[in-house]
Amino acid sequence: MNKRALGTLAAVAAFAGVLGTAPTASAEPNPAGCGKGNFCIYAGEYSTGQLVLKSGGNWSGRVTGRSIFNNGTPLPGLDHIQVEFEIDGDAESTCLHYNPGPGNYGLNSFHPLVFTKVTWRGEC
Repeated sequence: MNKRALGTLAAVAAFAGVLGTAPTASAEPNPAGCGKGNFCIYAGEYSTGQLVLKSGGNWSGRVTGRSIFNNGTPLPGLDHIQVEFEIDGDAESTCLHYNPGPGNYGLNSFHPLVFTKVTWRGEC
């Protein structure tokens, strides 16, 4: 196996191994500084550490963090978020439901992620 294939395989394994999602059974308390109607990016895993970004609208730019939490409110067509980010230079995207689930409403990584765009949308 060549080095490029091994590197890609390692990146995929790292991505699968370090990302987790918030529980989906019941509502979680609002993370620190993240009121209802917002999504928030934090420096630490599981909405801990410094609040890096809070927004109630669409956003694009470049910020580094280890977790994002969708604390949106039920609003058909605009309560889920499409999150675009980079991990180890590879572009990724995921959709997050609002808290509480069903579905995933948080994204966590033990490695830094570079968040590049968040867009409010309908169902995932």
